[in-house]
Amino acid sequence: MLHYPELAMPRSRTVTTVCNGKREVWNDYEKAKAYFLKLMISTDGGEHDRAKCVYIQLMHGLDKCSDEAE
Repeated sequence: MLHYPELAMPRSRTVTTVCNGKREVWNDYEKAKAYFLKLMISTDGGEHDRAKCVYIQLMHGLDKCSDEAE
């Protein structure tokens, strides 16, 4: 069992995203979240759903986020 809750642990500032087949490595977690939030707001249909999937994973603090089913 972890001594500290997972949310209290410092997370890496680097995150890898895969959306619509495009893989990107971000050095700033907040910029990645802002990008996918903007993409989610400005699109509709399938593109909106893919951006939303990645954004939700970012909000949960994952280091690897993808719109692909695993």
